[in-house]
Formats: sequence, C-alpha cells, structure tokens
Amino acid sequence: MALRLASWNINSVRLRLDNVRRLIAEWSPDVLCLQETKTPDALFPAAAFDELGYHHRLVHGMKGYNGVAILSRVPLATPQTRNWCTREDCRHAIAGLPGGIELHNIYVPVGGDVPDPETNPKFAHKLQFLDEIAEWFAGERRDGRAMIAVGDLNIAPLEADVWSHKQLLRVVSHTPVEVEKLNRLQQSGGFVDAVRHFVPPPQRLYTWWSYRARDWAASDRGRRLDHIWVTPALVGELAAAQVLRDSRGWALASDHVPVIVTIGS
Repeated sequence: MALRLASWNINSVRLRLDNVRRLIAEWSPDVLCLQETKTPDALFPAAAFDELGYHHRLVHGMKGYNGVAILSRVPLATPQTRNWCTREDCRHAIAGLPGGIELHNIYVPVGGDVPDPETNPKFAHKLQFLDEIAEWFAGERRDGRAMIAVGDLNIAPLEADVWSHKQLLRVVSHTPVEVEKLNRLQQSGGFVDAVRHFVPPPQRLYTWWSYRARDWAASDRGRRLDHIWVTPALVGELAAAQVLRDSRGWALASDHVPVIVTIGS
C-alpha cells in the first residue's frame, strides 16, 4: 500500500487553512505534518480536518509561536511529544504509522540573525537543540527500526540547497557549524535524504523564499530548509518526491512550500 506524506511549515494553520484545503484537494496526502502552527491546542481547527477526513491527529501547539501537528487519514499509534533544551516550546511530535513506521515531525529553531552563539542566545539554542536531538536518536533509535523524520529543519545543508553558497556561508541556515550539526543529526538516526534521492545535486532545489523579496519567483533566492528523511529500511520503498514550488505564489502563501514523499506502491 502506498503512503503519501506531506510536510509543510504553514506559518499559522488558522490563517492559512484555505491553503491547506487546497493542498489536500490537489494532492490528497495520507499524512500531513505541519510546523509553525502558531495556535494553542484548544484553538486548533480540528473540525475542519475532520471534514477533510483527517480523523487521527497529534496536535502540539502554543499561543503565537512554534507548534507541530500530525494529521492523518490512517491510524496513529502511541502518539507522544518531546521537549528539548529544558523548554516546552512544541517542536517535536512522534507517532506510529501502519507497517510499524515511526514518524517524527520536527521544527528546529530558526536561530536568529547572527551566527554566533556567544552573542546570540537564539543561535546558541539552535545548536543545543541539534546536539540534544542527535544524541537522543543515536542513543535511543539506532536499532534498525523504520523511521521517517520530517520538518522545517531550518538548515540548507548542500551548496545546491541555496541560491548562493558563497554569499550565505555566514548567514544563519547555511553556516558550516549548522551544516555539520544537521549532518550529525542525520547520521545519528541513520537517515537518508528522501528528496535528494530523486533530485540529486547539483540540481538546485529550494523550499523557502523570503517575504522580503518583491518578486520571489524572479529573484529566486531560495533555500531548502524543509526535509523528509527515511531510514534504510524504507529507502527501497521510496516511490516519488515533490517540492510544490508553485504554492509559494498562492494567495496568503506561507514562505515555505510543501514537500511530499510517497512510500510504497
């Protein structure tokens, strides 16, 4: 059985609910993982997702910031959440999918503007978050289980993941220290980049374009910040991957676009 999974930093689920409806109408994912939902659980639009057929949910949100959600048409097993860096800031949700697959929906901190942990507490938090979650995967999840990790990881690791490698080397999201820590996180879980499995470098691929650009499509100064990874047990089942670039041009668009992977046939 094929499983189509979408990941999207929605930048407020209530504000962009119509865009979520459009994604579902056009692509019909079995599982939808959202980041930056920006709503406490009590105000999450659960009824709208019931109407869309997503009766199985793990919602982990807070007022105004962050928040992750797993919305599914298939049953979810043992849903749980985890906190990092002694903060309860709603960045990691975990649930089991059919076939014994463990799904992780992760929202890595942005890290502020200055890539210096000594002067920028937000960047220090980002690096600490990456260290802690990598250590956890290495210690708790290196047992060969089938896993999918998705989310806005807020790092573009490859030169082909940014519009200018040289100009972004000192810009938060593409600095060498962030890339090294993201690579360590990927290795700690034994993950394979499911999207680059189908679109290998040097082909450029972006999932985020700044709101600051007057014409995001013309300037095309993007970064690939949103990722879907799978463990080796699932690599042979990968069937397709899409980055929905056109959704950046939708009305009231998020600055991120959905990433979709299909597993099985």
